[in-house]
Amino acid sequence: MSEPERAADGPPLLALYRAALRRAPHAPALADGERVWSYAQLDAAAAALAARLRAAGVAPGERIGIALPRGADLVAGILAAFALGCAYVPLDPDYPPARLAYMLHDAGVGCVLTDAEHVERLGGYGGRALGPGGAVLREPGARPRTAPERETGADPAAYVIYTSGSTGDPKGVLVTHGNVAALLRATLPLFDFTPADRWSLFHSFNFDFSVWELWGAFATGACAVVVPRDVAAAPGRFAAFLAAARITVLNQVPSVFKHLAAGLEDGGRPGFALRWVIFGGERVDLDAVSRWLALTRPHGPAPRFVNMYGITEITVHATFRELSEADLTQPARSPIGRALPHLRIALVGEAGRPAAPGEVGEMYVAGEGVARGYVGDPARTAERFVERDFGAGGQRWYRTGDFARAAETGELEYVGRADGQVKIRGFRIELGEVEAALRRHPEVLDGAVAAERNRLGEPSLVAYVIWRGGPPEPRQAAVDGLRAFLAERLPRHVVPARFVFVERFPYGLSGKLDRSRLHEAGRTGP
Repeated sequence: MSEPERAADGPPLLALYRAALRRAPHAPALADGERVWSYAQLDAAAAALAARLRAAGVAPGERIGIALPRGADLVAGILAAFALGCAYVPLDPDYPPARLAYMLHDAGVGCVLTDAEHVERLGGYGGRALGPGGAVLREPGARPRTAPERETGADPAAYVIYTSGSTGDPKGVLVTHGNVAALLRATLPLFDFTPADRWSLFHSFNFDFSVWELWGAFATGACAVVVPRDVAAAPGRFAAFLAAARITVLNQVPSVFKHLAAGLEDGGRPGFALRWVIFGGERVDLDAVSRWLALTRPHGPAPRFVNMYGITEITVHATFRELSEADLTQPARSPIGRALPHLRIALVGEAGRPAAPGEVGEMYVAGEGVARGYVGDPARTAERFVERDFGAGGQRWYRTGDFARAAETGELEYVGRADGQVKIRGFRIELGEVEAALRRHPEVLDGAVAAERNRLGEPSLVAYVIWRGGPPEPRQAAVDGLRAFLAERLPRHVVPARFVFVERFPYGLSGKLDRSRLHEAGRTGP
């Protein structure tokens, strides 16, 4: 894409969409239920919405909150935000009002695009709320709203996605158009995507895997197909949906794919059109891939499976590894391959020195995908986005907190995390955030949270609680109360699946909580 095209068509992502629009205006861009929008129809809807937002006072450079269910209105809202020169802030309508209010204030959101069903969940937000068609749902209140930060410069912000924060509050990662455009330029040539492909739009827009799902489709002139929420939650129905909708590109968090593969064992064997299955968000489950292949190969050609390590701060994906038959014979490993062409990955061992081949080191990532930083938090940005020289001159690197080892060939194998951050169903969760919310309960003297395997072998959160005055009776009432208390403050995927009441926590010689022994406290406690 030439620079004149960029200037004429708006910021890079909007320019990508409009290039596809010019190539095939009547090709399907988005399918949502029975309705299919062509590239021209979706562009017209976005342009009309942008005009209404402009008339309502939305100015270039603002951040627009979008609190809508996954579907055409949400996608049109993103395109409209870009047309106005604005960044969007995804706000899951199911998040607790207190969390939504925090994100709105922290991001300096100037207005929110929502609907009549969800506007009341915006809590104490004092800004303007507009409907999908641009109608005013709520005028600014008497309380002055946070002044929106204006975006300027050659590489404007595209979105702010909030990830779990270790201090008890989520942190907003500011990602630019240039970051996403670089991801697409570097990554799409590694596949053989075509305009005939149909991409599943499965993930929450609060999870940046959705950025790859949507813009991978648009950048290649393909069709993004919305997976209904109730279908996504039922593996058997989801498998049938994939077959009926003729999905060719499926992006999945490994733990979700594990359920999908298990669903095939319980149901039929529908004929799939899948060509690519792309994993991201957490350690790959090679057993699930083997199970899928064993169940589907008799019924048609197998798709190609790719494992891509990634993290929000480096823009979705950082590595590429197509899984081979040999990989499937070693289910304990998590091969993530090599850095994408627009990135560099350094493995850093003790004392900040590069790790030798075969040694475990923390992954540092540099290149065009590295985000600008955390919104309104220069101290945290400086801590995680660092200047280092690993033999190729000074560069800005993101310290991922993830550890890997490299083979002599340069191929990387993911090892895990070294801090209190875990991934469950693709969402990054800071255990400290859950603990901070737990300790706010008036009857909780102290709380600790760990990620443990449940009966199905999947990671889930377990809360260990020291109750004021000793263990509560009846315990189930206390558990129900804790769960309801946390549900008002945390997203559903962050609320622990189990609660265990204990008398004390285990500590190591350093005086720090020994999370690995929390389960022992549960066995020996009251």
